[in-house]
Amino acid sequence: MPGNGNRPAETIAPTSFTPLEEDAGGPGPARSTARYILLGGLVLFAAILVFLFTARSLLVVVDSAEPAAVDLQGFAVPIGGRYLLLPGTYEIRVTAPGYHPLDTQIEVDQRASQTVQLLPQPLPGRLSINTQPAGAEVVLDGEIIGRTPLQDVSVVAGEHVLLLREPRHLPLEQVIRVTGREVQQQLDLQLEPAWAAVTIDSEPPGATVLLDGEPAGETPATIEVPAGERQLVLQLARHAQWQRSLDIVAGQPVDLGRVTLASAPAALTIDSTPTGANVTVNDEFRGRTPLTLELAPARVHRLALSRPGYQRHTEELTLGPSEEAQRSIALRAQLGEVRVETDNPDAEIWVGGRLQGRGSQVLSLPSVQQTVEVRLDGFATVRRKVTPRPGLPQRLSFSLLTVEEARVARLQPEIMTPLGQTLKLFHPEQSAFASFTLGSSRREPGRRSNETQRPVTLTRMFYLQATEVTNADFRRYLADHNSGQVQGVSLNREQQPVVQVTWQQAASFCNWLSAGEGLEPFYREERGIVTGYNPAALGYRLPTEAEWAWAARSKGETWLRFPWGEDFPPTQAVENYADVSSAYITGRVVNGYTDGHVVSAPVASYPANQHGLFDMGGNVAEWVHDVYTVAAAGAEEETDPLGEQAGDNYVVRGASWSHARLPELRLAYRDYGQAGRDDVGFRVARYAE
Repeated sequence: MPGNGNRPAETIAPTSFTPLEEDAGGPGPARSTARYILLGGLVLFAAILVFLFTARSLLVVVDSAEPAAVDLQGFAVPIGGRYLLLPGTYEIRVTAPGYHPLDTQIEVDQRASQTVQLLPQPLPGRLSINTQPAGAEVVLDGEIIGRTPLQDVSVVAGEHVLLLREPRHLPLEQVIRVTGREVQQQLDLQLEPAWAAVTIDSEPPGATVLLDGEPAGETPATIEVPAGERQLVLQLARHAQWQRSLDIVAGQPVDLGRVTLASAPAALTIDSTPTGANVTVNDEFRGRTPLTLELAPARVHRLALSRPGYQRHTEELTLGPSEEAQRSIALRAQLGEVRVETDNPDAEIWVGGRLQGRGSQVLSLPSVQQTVEVRLDGFATVRRKVTPRPGLPQRLSFSLLTVEEARVARLQPEIMTPLGQTLKLFHPEQSAFASFTLGSSRREPGRRSNETQRPVTLTRMFYLQATEVTNADFRRYLADHNSGQVQGVSLNREQQPVVQVTWQQAASFCNWLSAGEGLEPFYREERGIVTGYNPAALGYRLPTEAEWAWAARSKGETWLRFPWGEDFPPTQAVENYADVSSAYITGRVVNGYTDGHVVSAPVASYPANQHGLFDMGGNVAEWVHDVYTVAAAGAEEETDPLGEQAGDNYVVRGASWSHARLPELRLAYRDYGQAGRDDVGFRVARYAE
């Protein structure tokens, strides 16, 4: 090797190799184990460091009254009251004395410090209840659980509503708290009485005490009376019953003292011949025979019986306590003479339901109102009332009528509607025209094609209004109705006939009149629409076409062509037509005719016809009941015809203020429609029976 300055060069020589083991001077395996232990310690230390850096702190809080044991499944390091554990899901079990075991899961998240609170459920408590008095029904939270004394009942911990019920005590309700955890609890409760003590005595003693009708003891007595309104009664033989109403307040005693019982009343039963006599005792009215009275015992009583038509009966009597007595008294009649005369010697005379004989009789009757009847087969029974007077003879005369004559005689010749309208009674079957022909002959001047002839017969009596319905009448039914005007001339005055009325309105007005009088309506209505009629009803209606024609045209043995007779035109003002003053409105007039009114006149302004009816041939034309049809030639005879139940158009009869021509002024003239017009009104009718 080269040198360095003056130093000599060194020679490099090889040496021998010695293994480490040989150099260490010890065995080889021991050193290896130590190294492993050291290495394991280092790994464990590193793992602990990693666990400490990644673990989370968990505080487990158990809400229980007793110390709890917590068993956490999984790796966790307890440190005081906390656990160090890695994030994740863990099973946990909590047990504590007096509680149900709690098994649940907890979730540990990434937060460094966490708390979980656990609430184990306490076991039921043991409850015992005693009451004074015992035997009360125990209701816990609305459920009956028994009667007191109640011992060692298992009840869920917490608040409960306790109700105690006992028939003779006030109910007791309160909220109780059950500790649970099998803790024994004792309740001792006092029930307040629902009654009060009532003390009562009587003179004499020994009376039976009845409380609300049930025996409760004998006087002197102290009884327990339930609270509320009660009826207390004392009963003792041969004494009058004593009673008192009590308003008992629970817990507040009542002392009624000593009650003096009155002697029992006597009972007096009275009957008389005849019955129905007025009974007075000591001038006090007590009723009519037959009668049972209570009378005060050991007293003198003045008894009197009286009945109209009989002599007064009086007497005095005295009865003992509880004594029962009876009096049967025959009253003496006071008679008066009544002579009953009849125009038929076979007629039977009845008084008070007893036959007195046949033909005229002289009767002695008690001087009270009597009903005398005269009967004979085939004749209507006649009844009259009379009060006989002693010493004053009276006379009754009877004229018998056949059943038919009596039926007619009972009907009033005139009636009035609720509005004061007058209706007259008519008997077509008694006239010369009970059967007649509606329409007109083909040869009659002015005849129209809808006047085909058909035979009719009228058998039913009917009432017909004497005048046409006025505006004032109709506005009682329909307050805002307006009949209007024609070229400035009013049709709307109170006494003018109502116009601008549909057939439906006229029929409904009739039903309204019927309702005001309590009559069965003639027309059937549905939702304000007339859909038909009831021929058996006696309510107000429109006259039938046959009735109207009979009332307008029949005059004794004559069948009128015009209201005034047979010749045209009329020579004097008999009806309201289109006269000379109406020309500017109607455009046509009855030549030379003046009636004094341009349009409709107040009703009854002109003379009535042969039947006492006004304006049948003029003023306004009139709705009648019948559905409009034109009869076929050769139609069969009809009796009391009413026509179809309903239709689109209805018949109009009679002339009006706007008519002037011969065809229109004839009484056979007929028109039709269903809407209101300024020259069409109506009058009402009804069947008599």
